[in-house]
Amino acid sequence: MAGGFVTAEGKTGHRQFKGKITWYVWICGIIAATCGLMFGYDIGISGGVTAMDDFLVRFFPTVYARKHRAKENNYCKFDDQRLQLFTSSLYLAALVTSLGASMVCTRFGRKRTMQAASVFFLIGAGLCAGAVNIAMLIIGRISLGVGVGFGNQAAPLFLSEIAPAHIRGALNILFQLNVTIGILVANIVNYFTSNIHPIGWRYSLGGAGVPAAILFLGSLVITETPTSLIERGHHVAGRAMLERIRGTKEVDEEFDEINSACETAAALCAEEKPFRRLRRRESRPPLVIAIVMQVFQQFTGINAIMFYAPVLFQTMGFESNASLLSAVVTGGVNVLSTLVSIVLVDKIGRRKLLLEACVQMLIAQVTVGGIMWVQVKDNNNPSHSWALAIVVLICVYVSSFAWSWGPMGWLIPSETFPLATRTAGFSLAVSSNMFFTFVIAQAFLSMMCTMRAFIFFFFGICIVIMGVFVLTLLPETKGVPIDEMVDRVWRRHWFWKRFFGDADEAKINNC
Repeated sequence: MAGGFVTAEGKTGHRQFKGKITWYVWICGIIAATCGLMFGYDIGISGGVTAMDDFLVRFFPTVYARKHRAKENNYCKFDDQRLQLFTSSLYLAALVTSLGASMVCTRFGRKRTMQAASVFFLIGAGLCAGAVNIAMLIIGRISLGVGVGFGNQAAPLFLSEIAPAHIRGALNILFQLNVTIGILVANIVNYFTSNIHPIGWRYSLGGAGVPAAILFLGSLVITETPTSLIERGHHVAGRAMLERIRGTKEVDEEFDEINSACETAAALCAEEKPFRRLRRRESRPPLVIAIVMQVFQQFTGINAIMFYAPVLFQTMGFESNASLLSAVVTGGVNVLSTLVSIVLVDKIGRRKLLLEACVQMLIAQVTVGGIMWVQVKDNNNPSHSWALAIVVLICVYVSSFAWSWGPMGWLIPSETFPLATRTAGFSLAVSSNMFFTFVIAQAFLSMMCTMRAFIFFFFGICIVIMGVFVLTLLPETKGVPIDEMVDRVWRRHWFWKRFFGDADEAKINNC
């Protein structure tokens, strides 16, 4: 690509790191982001599989009987804790794994952690595709969850650490773009395999092995991040890799900054382990932001829709194939809208995208809730025109999430922690995401049965709270070098600056 400078606005002016935006950086980013493809495929595949009659007959016959009972409550057809456990068990496993993944990431590097993720995902895909009973099915899902825990820990960190500051947002959002592509591919796979009786669901579940294989093979050719190499004492290799990804040998300034950050982080970790250091007062701003972003990401209601889109559309009166096709449409909107985020995130910033999305999501959620309240009763379905209107509104909602809370939920926590607590802090962000994903996956169908259309108003209230939080407490991180967040972001924020002492202490913590 074109030569020039990898630029970042410094504390005292416009500081420049020499280097090109190389093709190798983009190749490494695309391969690493395949972790998101695995994650997204699983999000999309589970809802379609649970809507397939062949799958229900084999593993959940009571749900199958309830689904086809003529006068069964529309909102309660799929309310079954074991069925929800099929979806949610993966995220419970990922929650536990992500905590240990931070130590693996620090000790063995981001690349090895992603390789481990692909192996666990391949094992899980095989177990699920060959399942002969619920126990085997759940064990397979747990193995997939371990893969998600490792992959979601390593990939966003990898992307943030290899990216120049001014394209860090775009490169990191490749992870979320792959999540959306995975969801879309899963919806398409489900649409076609639903007509392969009686084993179409096996093809759907086994398909998770394809992105896992791509990641494993791709990870053999990509680099480790310079930060991870230097952090583990491989200074010569770290500098060589920095030269390779920047396309120049003139990397002294950036190498010195990374090396200094690693040395200070090592000294701090020798005094106090990263997880314990997160309890310090100065660690609270990025930790609170990281965890709250995960809570809010899930309480937009997005995964409730993505997990159970075919089920939700069947509740609205669509036939099985039509509901799967509608899920494909929403998945396509999800992918295209994530591309918007890649273009805009480093131009207009994180906060503006999040605030605009809150308004758009709120309008869509409240309108869908209103239509379903009036049109979808316990034992009758809306007219075809109203059902189509709901699909359009859900597409409006999905599009706003895809260019905002979806990618920002991973981007912001990956770029705001100092190196001394980066892997530990991000692991808590990942585990928080997995915990609330588990909660939503386990509870949504029961919530829909209990709350009916008001579940959309519930998510709408959550969106209002999210907007207030962004407006008042979320700082802008666009264009700020990853190792300068304390001085440039946290110490200048009207609220978070009270958690820091004098400038010398802040400089140490910034490393």
